[in-house]
Amino acid sequence: MSATTIVSLPDQATAQMPKRSYLNNEHGLLSWLLTADHKRIGMLYLLSITFFFFIGGAFAGLIRLELLTPQPDLVASDTYNKFFTMHGIVMIFLFLVPSVPATLGNFLLPIMIGAKDLAFPKINLLSWYLYMAGGIFTLASLVLGGVDTGWTFTTPLSTHYLNTHVLTTATAIFIAGFSSIFTGLNFIVTIHRMRAPGMTWFRMPLFCWSQYAASLLMVLGTPVLAIAIVLLALERLFGIGVFDPAKGGDPLLFQHLFWFYSHPAVYIMILPGMGVISEVISTFTRKRVFGYTAVAFSSVAIALFGFFVWAHHMFIMGVSNYSALVFSLLTMLVAVPSAIKIFNWAFTMQKGSITFETPMLYAFGFIGLFTIGGLTGIFLGSLGMDVHLTETYFVVAHFHFVMVGGMLMAFLAGIHFWWPKLTGRMYPESLSKLAAVVTFIGFNLTFLPQFVVGYLGMPRRYHAYPAEYQVLNVLSTAGATILGVGYMLPILYLGWSLKYGAIAGNNPWQATGLEWQIQSPPLTENFLETPIITHEAYDYEWLEEKMKLEKQEVTHVG
Repeated sequence: MSATTIVSLPDQATAQMPKRSYLNNEHGLLSWLLTADHKRIGMLYLLSITFFFFIGGAFAGLIRLELLTPQPDLVASDTYNKFFTMHGIVMIFLFLVPSVPATLGNFLLPIMIGAKDLAFPKINLLSWYLYMAGGIFTLASLVLGGVDTGWTFTTPLSTHYLNTHVLTTATAIFIAGFSSIFTGLNFIVTIHRMRAPGMTWFRMPLFCWSQYAASLLMVLGTPVLAIAIVLLALERLFGIGVFDPAKGGDPLLFQHLFWFYSHPAVYIMILPGMGVISEVISTFTRKRVFGYTAVAFSSVAIALFGFFVWAHHMFIMGVSNYSALVFSLLTMLVAVPSAIKIFNWAFTMQKGSITFETPMLYAFGFIGLFTIGGLTGIFLGSLGMDVHLTETYFVVAHFHFVMVGGMLMAFLAGIHFWWPKLTGRMYPESLSKLAAVVTFIGFNLTFLPQFVVGYLGMPRRYHAYPAEYQVLNVLSTAGATILGVGYMLPILYLGWSLKYGAIAGNNPWQATGLEWQIQSPPLTENFLETPIITHEAYDYEWLEEKMKLEKQEVTHVG
């Protein structure tokens, strides 16, 4: 193990940003709003999801403030219902689902496989506009008074008994869903049809494999959510009776349709994050990912198994004991490919030349928090324990350990890893390491107490609770404050780095991916010549030889 850094920057006294790049190839707001360049669209997504992240985060802050005391003394009950509903909807549909695929995936996927763009550039731009339209509808429902169904839109609550802006919000999710479908379709076609010569399936970086698996889920799962939302709208507007038992309908049908999408949606969110972690761990251990093939196929296996476990969300809803038993067993199967990834990342680090740059700190955070989230998922997948724990804060803690502890840490690892490529600039390393540590501490202080308070019986979605739970809730709110600081710091120093950061050069991490072999920030066309791939992914010997040749050429010319 090594504690030295691998960062290699050009001489700052003479270094210059490239004269031409995707950032300055065209000027003016319209050149961005009408662009078909996948990199610019990725940056548009990055700005958009950051905005919605802070909207969703503000609701989380209000929820934690309310829960500081056992009495409902900050807001009324119906307002609290709107807080947790808007928090869930904004965070899941407008931040977590598009976070890695729409930002880093859009920017990097074509470059990583040697393509000049995605297969359908204009559809890619359309997907961003659809995302923004979904966001505007969500903001409209917020301004008009909000919605209080919970992000799960449970029927018949959402169809018969609530008078808030259910249809406006459902329309927002319906539109944003098409954005997700178009992005997934674009990625699948691009990977199948536009790989550079020599870029075989098993030479692709694992980030591309994870994007491919997540794209399959987006394309196959999201239409089911769209159907559920259309039926909900028809039921609410015209009372067609599909979910109404009085008319021969079945409210459980909505649950089946909703969770058939929403459980695979967890893997839409987490799989791209796992791809980020594979890239980061390989780079900062200077080793090929252990068991590359197993890690690649485990992404596909997670996507496949994800379609067969939806009913574990419905164990207490009246499904038959026999089907519950089958879904409980199937749920355990998902742990296998997930564990393959964790073990293979651990073996990759074994005897590796590990360095502790900021992306690696976030990757360590991901592995720890995702593992806790995954292991607690086994409790919830077990029939007997689930009956006790479901609808309590234990579920909230489990979900946030997987999605926020896992996915958000992976997103931040990816942003810090590829920031030099996105912008051509470095960020202050000490401050970024501090942010990673603060985020990790704040996250654990926020959500570990929720496992305990949930196990003790505190239900979720209540803003009043018995006084004996207050200490744990105060700890959780204190942790959320620290977590908020951890999330604000990157906004500040990454914004600062855009003008004042050190010039990064093409490959500051000495990584092997194709994206690191071109200039930073890249040209609009990515490559001047189509690359021909002759080496495996994560081949550091190939990189070493390449760097030697380049050095000899410079010496010879000199």
